[in-house]
Amino acid sequence: MNLRKSLDSKPSWVPGTGHALRLAGVHFDAVRIGGYLGEEVAYRLMEFTDFRAGPIVREATRGRNLYFLLAPGTASGGAWPAPVRALCGNGGGESYVGIPALDGTTWPLGWRSLPTLEDPFVEGELLRRTVERALR
Repeated sequence: MNLRKSLDSKPSWVPGTGHALRLAGVHFDAVRIGGYLGEEVAYRLMEFTDFRAGPIVREATRGRNLYFLLAPGTASGGAWPAPVRALCGNGGGESYVGIPALDGTTWPLGWRSLPTLEDPFVEGELLRRTVERALR
């Protein structure tokens, strides 16, 4: 994906510089998957979508979590298999997700897959099927 195109068409919740916390369930729902499983799911999802999976944030600390950003209100539809966790602001407490800028210094956060207006979110059902396959 052309980074310049992403910069011109980024969603409003992506900060211009550094990183910012965003409340899950407002601009997006998030599905958090840690470590090797998160990397495996991201790889499979990106391969299947020809590297247009939608926004996936990688956290370089605390277990190397990946956050798959879904449309608001979609992550709570059904139980996710352990150790996957849905963060969706559905009354189970507030959850914030760190969102990096598209360029510049954003450590410890970075993009595994960039958000664009064409692919504003990861498709929830596709993510669920990809997780189930990776856990087999």
